[in-house]
Amino acid sequence: MGYERLPIKRGYKTYKDDIVLDFYVPVLHVSTLYKRAVGFFSSGALIDLSKGIAGLVKNGGKIKFIVSPYLQEDDVDAIKRGYNEKAIVESALMREFQEPKNSSDEERLNWLAHLISIGRLEIKVAFTPPQKSTGMYHEKIGLLYDLEGNRIAFTGSMNETINAFHNNFESIVVFNSLVDSDRQRVNDLENEFDSLWESREQGISVIDFPNVALEKLISYKRETQNYELDNTELLYTPEPIVTNVPAIPQEVGLHPYQNDAIKAWLEKDCRGIFDMATGTGKTYTGLGAAVRLFERNSRLAIIIVCPYQHLVEQWVEDIVIFNMKPTIGYSASKQSDWKKRLANDVIDFKIGVIDSFCFVTTNATYSSSHVQKELDKLGTDVLLIIDEAHNFGAEKLRKTLNPNFQYRLALSATLERHNDELGTKVLLDYFGDKCIEYSLERAIREDKLTPYYYYPKVIYLNEIEVNQYRELSAKIAKQCHVDMFGELNMSEFGKKLLIERARLVAGASDKVRLLKELMEPLKKESHILVYCGAARTFLSTSDNSERDDYGERQIVEVSKMLGHELGMKVTHFTSSESAAEREVIKSKFSNANPYQAIVAIKCLDEGVNIPSIKTAFILASSTNPKEYVQRRGRVLRKAPGKPFAIIYDFITLPRPLSKVEIGGEEMRMDVSLVKKEITRMREFGDLAKNPADADKLVNEIKESYGFDLINSEEVIEYV
Repeated sequence: MGYERLPIKRGYKTYKDDIVLDFYVPVLHVSTLYKRAVGFFSSGALIDLSKGIAGLVKNGGKIKFIVSPYLQEDDVDAIKRGYNEKAIVESALMREFQEPKNSSDEERLNWLAHLISIGRLEIKVAFTPPQKSTGMYHEKIGLLYDLEGNRIAFTGSMNETINAFHNNFESIVVFNSLVDSDRQRVNDLENEFDSLWESREQGISVIDFPNVALEKLISYKRETQNYELDNTELLYTPEPIVTNVPAIPQEVGLHPYQNDAIKAWLEKDCRGIFDMATGTGKTYTGLGAAVRLFERNSRLAIIIVCPYQHLVEQWVEDIVIFNMKPTIGYSASKQSDWKKRLANDVIDFKIGVIDSFCFVTTNATYSSSHVQKELDKLGTDVLLIIDEAHNFGAEKLRKTLNPNFQYRLALSATLERHNDELGTKVLLDYFGDKCIEYSLERAIREDKLTPYYYYPKVIYLNEIEVNQYRELSAKIAKQCHVDMFGELNMSEFGKKLLIERARLVAGASDKVRLLKELMEPLKKESHILVYCGAARTFLSTSDNSERDDYGERQIVEVSKMLGHELGMKVTHFTSSESAAEREVIKSKFSNANPYQAIVAIKCLDEGVNIPSIKTAFILASSTNPKEYVQRRGRVLRKAPGKPFAIIYDFITLPRPLSKVEIGGEEMRMDVSLVKKEITRMREFGDLAKNPADADKLVNEIKESYGFDLINSEEVIEYV
């Protein structure tokens, strides 16, 4: 067996590949000669590199090393003053010797010493002559020869040191004589090495390995040698898994509906939308699509974009399972050199050194000028996967949808943008058609999500709140106009008023009272989630709506009530908590110790996985279906000991139904809010195990306000 059966890549990087295990071990296993010229030498690297030479030794192979000592400034000065070069080099080499740390290291040094004693390992030392100020030799090339006479050459930044193998950011480029376009480069590197070994290179001194250093190595030789060192990394399999090549792992079994979605996407020229409910495996489906495309094309840059940093980290966990080592790009990334990594990946991909790489990032970082400039260099062999893709319908983000990227995949259960037909059209034009539509109803029916009970609970705006709501509605009406196409348009000031009105509803003062009433019998329970609005409780009637009109933030008021008045153990889950703090919260919440309840706002909407949630209280909901569909999905993820979930939804009405008087402009403004609440109740109630509860309340509201008015399209309705 020779190199023709090995999955040898065009290049390897230490931050993505284990170069010893992915390259050295399998290649040396079928080699008969190994020539290596390196920058710096250490005995520790010899120990590490011995993990790969078992096969070479069994093949009767030979090793030729040209190494360079690390010469300190004093060493260089001494050589310049005429001191014996060999003695100084010898001293420098001795400084780099490390005593073996364990019996395995001792056995490896014994092995190497034995190879030296029988002439199978030769070492020479190269360094620049005294007139060179650095005193360093920098050539870094390697050549390997298999049983059939095929040759592999490699060059790059790797030194023969422990640091280079495992800690530094290093890389090598590989040339294979079996590849026609590589053959001349292999010949050139072979000639360079042989010229150096035979001391024919001008400006470089090459000497035999000094005796003292050689004796130090030989001192580790024992009477017997173990050619079958007890290390699993020596066990070679004929078809090793190559790292950083997209692959579906054996332990991941995609469901038929996931495979069907991938097949449909491939048939649509690898453009499309995976419309999949939360918890149905859209991440694995997306990664599976990337694998199938790579298998078809053998060349693919994979760009994955997520809304938030915590979602990037969740993706990274799955990307690694699919045999890739992604570059992780965002401001607080633990890969502080991610910009350098991305730039190197782009260059290597363009010139064919690597056939694939994966870059995963946030919406904000992806849209930055730096990242856009790098990705523009890639060309067409790019797969863009966008999670929660509805966000890219926004004006700023949609400008970053690169038309040159040939392959595109949108992941979203709610791609249609609320009140944004243009944004929705842009997304559909860019990504194409749906390849799968896996609804929440189907997910519950097929046991991918847990069933749930839905209890709508009514609260009313107090007199101050309802007056303010009507005043804002009147102002909003004046900021609207119908254009020549019959479309309703809103001024920027009107949009601000809409936000203010939504916050008024979200922060209605009666919600905390009702929550306490409902939570009282549950205060000993756990795995509870309370969704709050990003609002303050409304206090006054002032027309200028300054901040003084509002009390504490709802999330603070709720936390105080639960913790101080009911004695529950609660914690926040907001944008203020770091990624590490959130992971701790999720872990402790899942174990119900010490947290019984999480009080959260918007940051929990997209992508955060806390399957152990059993009971949810939704105090605030926007009128955007995307938002409340996601919130429901968070609660329905399956978990052990969770046969069903319970959702309490706080329905906000302008006034008690007994006080409703049909007719008049105020009535129409009230109905604007009422219709939105009914829409959400129907959405939640239809799939619940107890749909009658929602139906009963909806019918009571419609009867009080008048069926005709509720069904009318003439009601003022903007959000």
